[in-house]
Amino acid sequence: MKIIVSAGGTGGHIYPALAIINKFKEKDKDLEVLYIGTHNRMEKDIIPERGIRYEPIEIYGFSKKDIMLDIKNINCIRKAKKRCLELMKEFKPDLVLGIGGYVTYPVIWAANKLGIKTFIHEQNSHPGKSNLMLQKKADLIGVSFKESINSFDKAKGEVFYSGNPCGENALSLEPMDKKKLGLDDNKKLVVVVAGSLGSATMNEKMKDFLHKSKEFDYEVLYITGKNLYDDFIKEEQFPSNVKVLPYLDNLAALLKKADLIVTRAGASTMSEIFSLRLPAIFIPSPYVANNHQYFNALEVKNNGGGELIEEKCLTSDALINKINEVLNNKEKYESMKENLAKMSMDNSSDVIYEKLKDLVK
Repeated sequence: MKIIVSAGGTGGHIYPALAIINKFKEKDKDLEVLYIGTHNRMEKDIIPERGIRYEPIEIYGFSKKDIMLDIKNINCIRKAKKRCLELMKEFKPDLVLGIGGYVTYPVIWAANKLGIKTFIHEQNSHPGKSNLMLQKKADLIGVSFKESINSFDKAKGEVFYSGNPCGENALSLEPMDKKKLGLDDNKKLVVVVAGSLGSATMNEKMKDFLHKSKEFDYEVLYITGKNLYDDFIKEEQFPSNVKVLPYLDNLAALLKKADLIVTRAGASTMSEIFSLRLPAIFIPSPYVANNHQYFNALEVKNNGGGELIEEKCLTSDALINKINEVLNNKEKYESMKENLAKMSMDNSSDVIYEKLKDLVK
């Protein structure tokens, strides 16, 4: 089989795409993959490193503020459509997959124009603009949140609950040894992280919380983000039950040993939380498109799987109260784990693969 995959901009789009590609490779040893991404975002490095053929196109998200950039982007989209048509006529794919990001628009458009079967996947509870625009062109749509099905009321084809394949990757990992990080196996662990790059705003708000953590019997692992670490720890002396790191590779392996996570509400992180049944306190980033992290977190909260503190309401006391409320109430804690299990799809890539296999029969 030959497939074209497009996803870009953030790991929240790229890593689900890679999980789906890996499932196709597992099922079809003769699989050929062409990946179409942007010329300047992280996928341009991540994908070629994995030995996958990569074709970049120049395209940007619409800014609403920079009129000249938006005019340039209209021209880029026109060129991208033409280039995608050329690539598809040359590669002759059986199936084209769009796994999120504005780069997918010209890719799915071109496939639809040529009569090639298409699939799009939505990771967030409130769909992005590209996927909403593409719903009339896609033959099949998978969603990570059950409630998202209702957002695709103009879909051309079937919309189904697929879950997010990032979660099952976390399940397959060996748990990390806490002692290697200087943590105590006999104490509860709260992990605090604001995405892979960290957040300067959140870091500043968190210092007081970390100092007050000395009053509690749990340990805190705080991850600042690589580029923010030096400024964060400068002239700071945190309590002995607090460990501060710039970054932790394979974080999901440690989450298998954690008791609670305080985090943003990005789609990939949430899928890992679902699969690991790890109670969470979400502090959604208010700086993302369509405020989608807030709606991700709100859906989990409404389903009893997590707590929510908006960044504008974040204080050390508010966070400490929420942590104590979760960790010290066994009935609430177990209920959160049970509700996370209900929200999880632990065989997402299998479900997606089977649906796509049927689509191209």
